[in-house]
Amino acid sequence: MSTDNEVKALVKEKYSQIADQPKEANASSCCGATGCCDDSMYSIMADEYGNVKGYHADADLGLGCGLPVEHAKIKAGDTVIDLGSGAGNDCFVARAVTGPMGKVIGVDFTEKMIAKARANAETLGYNNVEFRQGDIEDMPVTANKADVVISNCVLNLVPNKHKVFSEVFRVLKPGAHFSISDIVLEGQLPERWREVAELYAGCVSGAIQKADYLSIIEEAGFVNMRLQKEKQIIIPDEVLAAHLSSQEIEAYKSGNTRIVSITVYAEKPAKDERKCCEPGSGCC
Repeated sequence: MSTDNEVKALVKEKYSQIADQPKEANASSCCGATGCCDDSMYSIMADEYGNVKGYHADADLGLGCGLPVEHAKIKAGDTVIDLGSGAGNDCFVARAVTGPMGKVIGVDFTEKMIAKARANAETLGYNNVEFRQGDIEDMPVTANKADVVISNCVLNLVPNKHKVFSEVFRVLKPGAHFSISDIVLEGQLPERWREVAELYAGCVSGAIQKADYLSIIEEAGFVNMRLQKEKQIIIPDEVLAAHLSSQEIEAYKSGNTRIVSITVYAEKPAKDERKCCEPGSGCC
């Protein structure tokens, strides 16, 4: 069993490699930086950004599993935080909504992604889009800062999801909200998938049960939670064959396991009544 630090080191290594690859190599499979799958299998998980306002092709590495900004209810002048901002794609789309009077902050774990995103922001001339290197389990952002938090297929890579949603709660202003796209499971993955580094970096084996994911959000103190979008992810046979035997593939296909992309919305209460300052409350 890998420790949290080992998982984080794996993710950092894989996404450093991904930062140097073209979009087609990333999006063609769930194999992350390995390039193990044919490029013709484009976009297993990613949604299409081509017609989205603010889209910048050089910032799109094909790593998402949704369009969180589309559902995020961002307004002009808002402060938006993007968790796992990569090369900046969702930040630039969010900036198209916030306008020049808003503020967009991208947080990413990987030095090469931060450098790529900053270069893209400089090319676009955006002085109100900022990228900070850091762990989203311990965000380099002050409390009560954001009007909206977004994220696109990132939290499934994080070992301590309870800590991330606690941090999301902390950085949101009272009454503010998040819209997060992520990969979750219904049923159990084949055990071997949890042993394959490439599938972890590709967002599959790090995913947790959908019911558990939603429970973590509620436990963090959020209210008015709802699913904004849900779609099943179909893994092509060519990708399955790289990791599973024919018998394992048949068992997976005939079982009740579903890999699902969800976009979930929830709000931080305008007044926090959890009494977290009381000794022994345990809610934070």
